[in-house]
Amino acid sequence: MRNRNAPDIVVAEDIVGSAMAQLADSFEVYQDAGLWQRPDDLADVVSTARALIVRNRAQVTSELLQQADQLVVVGRAGAGLDNVDVQAASNLGIVVCSAPVQNATSVAEHTLALMLSLARRIPHADCSVRQGQWLRHEHTGIQLAGKVLGVIGLGNIGQRVATYGRTLGMQVIAHDPYLSPDSEAVAQLGCTLMPLSDLLSRADVATIHVPLTDATHHLLNRQAFELMKDSALLINTSRGPVVNEADLGEALTSGVIAGAALDVRETEPPDPNSPLHMLDNVVLTPHIAAFTTAAQNAVVEAVVADVAAVLDGQAASYYANFPRPQR
Repeated sequence: MRNRNAPDIVVAEDIVGSAMAQLADSFEVYQDAGLWQRPDDLADVVSTARALIVRNRAQVTSELLQQADQLVVVGRAGAGLDNVDVQAASNLGIVVCSAPVQNATSVAEHTLALMLSLARRIPHADCSVRQGQWLRHEHTGIQLAGKVLGVIGLGNIGQRVATYGRTLGMQVIAHDPYLSPDSEAVAQLGCTLMPLSDLLSRADVATIHVPLTDATHHLLNRQAFELMKDSALLINTSRGPVVNEADLGEALTSGVIAGAALDVRETEPPDPNSPLHMLDNVVLTPHIAAFTTAAQNAVVEAVVADVAAVLDGQAASYYANFPRPQR
């Protein structure tokens, strides 16, 4: 076991749970929940570590990885890998592992909660009652049964949302450039795969479940909103920069679309003076879709298990590049 000046594992964010305690029984662990905010300190500590565990705030860049000569594995406690330079890690022979399925159900459930909250104006009705009002007609909502649900991205989360939509009696259509219309997943979900432009023009509710890449950055912008129905609702529980917030604000203010619910933002935390915060046709939550006890425990357990396995010379189970170090 190494001394504290040269830990086996560096944990750069607030990651807790029984699995983390077990990890500390077998390895020298250095954890600093605010380390992600100090890039120079992070680089210094990681320079002699064998493993790095992060959530979504620490930026695991090529520069950081190149300074970590002993690093063999990066564990991302979550599904997305947009804050980890996977290609740079691969070039250096470093395993990148994550938890791609462990929080999918919780995120899908939160998507459903946002959709229902927006359609039935629940946050506004709740606020009204707490202010001593009883305004029933002013909070007339939208019945989702019979409406068209457009799922953008049919991965682990998107497939669950599609299933929930069908359970509500919605017609489900989807867009995913990586799936064939004849794929088993599409057939099992009973949905119709189509180009994004067609989905946007047909959907009563459009929900986003794609990773953040160069191709998906600002995928939903002014041009996309103009294709949508003026009664349409937009839900985003994927990544904030997939939606151009300035264009969304204009679309909501001018009536191009009817409403939006966002769990993720272009900048997190967002500017408290954002125009979106002033609109009554918007529902906002602070990136909590994956934050249930069950999901967080499962995520941490999966990442801890993979990091420990790699350090013990075994193969990772949920790897993004390769199961064992190549350095």
